[in-house]
Amino acid sequence: MASSSSTGNIFVDCVAQQQQQGGGGDGDNNSTTTTAILQCVSDTYQDIQDGRESNLRSFLLVVSGGMIFFMQSGFAMMCAGSVRLKNVQNTMLKNLLDACGAALAFYLVGYAFAFGGDIAAAGSSTISNNTATSFIGYQDFVSVGPNPAFWFFEYTFSATSVTIVAGTLAERCQMAAYLAYSVVLAGFIYPVVAHSVWSDRGFLSQTNENPFMDQGVIDFAGGGVVHLNGGLIALYATLVLGPRRGRFYDAQGEPLENPQPFPGHSVALQLLGTMILWFGWFGFNPGSALLLSDNEQFGQVASNAAVATALSGASGGVCALFTNLWWEERMTGEPKFVIEMAMNGALSGLVAVTSGCAVMEPYAAIITGVVAGWCYMLSSSLLIKLRIDDAVNAIPVHMVNGCWGLIATGLFASPRMLQLTYVGKNPDHPGFFYSFANGGADANLLICQLCAVLFIIGWTFVTMFPFFIWLNYRGWLRADSLEELVGLDVSYHGRSTHGVNGDIKTEYIEAYNRYKDTIRQRNHHGQNNTNPDREQLPFSDTPPTLPPDENKSSIAS
Repeated sequence: MASSSSTGNIFVDCVAQQQQQGGGGDGDNNSTTTTAILQCVSDTYQDIQDGRESNLRSFLLVVSGGMIFFMQSGFAMMCAGSVRLKNVQNTMLKNLLDACGAALAFYLVGYAFAFGGDIAAAGSSTISNNTATSFIGYQDFVSVGPNPAFWFFEYTFSATSVTIVAGTLAERCQMAAYLAYSVVLAGFIYPVVAHSVWSDRGFLSQTNENPFMDQGVIDFAGGGVVHLNGGLIALYATLVLGPRRGRFYDAQGEPLENPQPFPGHSVALQLLGTMILWFGWFGFNPGSALLLSDNEQFGQVASNAAVATALSGASGGVCALFTNLWWEERMTGEPKFVIEMAMNGALSGLVAVTSGCAVMEPYAAIITGVVAGWCYMLSSSLLIKLRIDDAVNAIPVHMVNGCWGLIATGLFASPRMLQLTYVGKNPDHPGFFYSFANGGADANLLICQLCAVLFIIGWTFVTMFPFFIWLNYRGWLRADSLEELVGLDVSYHGRSTHGVNGDIKTEYIEAYNRYKDTIRQRNHHGQNNTNPDREQLPFSDTPPTLPPDENKSSIAS
């Protein structure tokens, strides 16, 4: 190493250092001195190179994290376009608070629970001396850890998981409940899953000293940790929260033969959100290659992940669009190109490939995307049949395809890509189809992936389902029915009830103005939300019927 009094010339500094150490002389001593100087020069250059690579990785982590954070804008646009005009402000604020609440919760406790004690030094691949498997982290509370770039990158993942839930509960969830579950999810629920799958001490982690089933789970960029996790919590929340008024039941609370569609007020915002999310996914998936600290080919891994991401998203969108076109033609005789199918199909393909984007060949990414498009269509229809109201189809996109993505990785993980991605580990347990094609039946990886699905389902169910039941029992979960009818923008954000309100019925406005001082005092403790239309409204003995055009808004062209 060069001395602290550096001249800026590595060779001169090494010679001076050797002289200070008493080197010199003739014969063998000269040879030894020369070797020592050359070793000093080599070590110094290596330290410089390591420092540059560490700084480059940190910078790229920040850039990738910024791209992932920009996905918050995509979620906001998607949610805003998918709700009725009278709820846009409320939906946008909740998306903004996702980023705020997740940052604070992840800083205070979330990072510690997820990765506390894993990394010994910023930019170093050295792992903490404590390699014992643990269920949760317990160091670095109220801290960003030794590597701020790593903290920021992981924070953007936690914020994404929280945001997934927002759209599902749109138009009927109280602000207090939203803030409560956002903090709990980012500060505790998500970190435990991240620790189990990604931490070096997680019991499902592939980087564990003794990996589960000699393999561990492959969730390269969070198809399970982020998307399945968030989608499951969205499902539990909407089961307790119930559907929007008029969605599945008439004014007397009787089931509608055909559920009332509540189209969003702006397809343009939905498409803008979709494209922003797709862009952000190129930070989400390829950016995760930067965490392969012992892999000098991380650029190649990132390239493979980017290709798989593009192909799976494209195939999912095309598959859903044309499958729906074929189905509509068979059922009605009038084929229709439904843009929502293309958008959600593409997002489904992106979610599905997130787990295995770095270990899938291009053809496998296409297959994964095609199946994801079908999974979205089937699960979306199933939710309607079960009268589960998901305002933005987050459950089919994130939960169903997060699950499918983990399974697809267990089926399609390529031995060649595994060896390239996870240096130093022999691809003894490739995807099941590769093993089967070679005359084997090695299902280790597939079983690990299925265990990850079961763990995430179990963990979120035993924690968040009771949590939402408790919020509902306290009367903090669902907004008042009158607030829902006039729109949450009026009740929570002061939208005028005296100006032009073409998207809200006049009788609702008049009733709200009469009863708004007492709405929050009404007893909602432990109410059953499965059929909200049975609730008696304060202004009429018979609840008013929702007109078919109540959810439509005039949009400036």
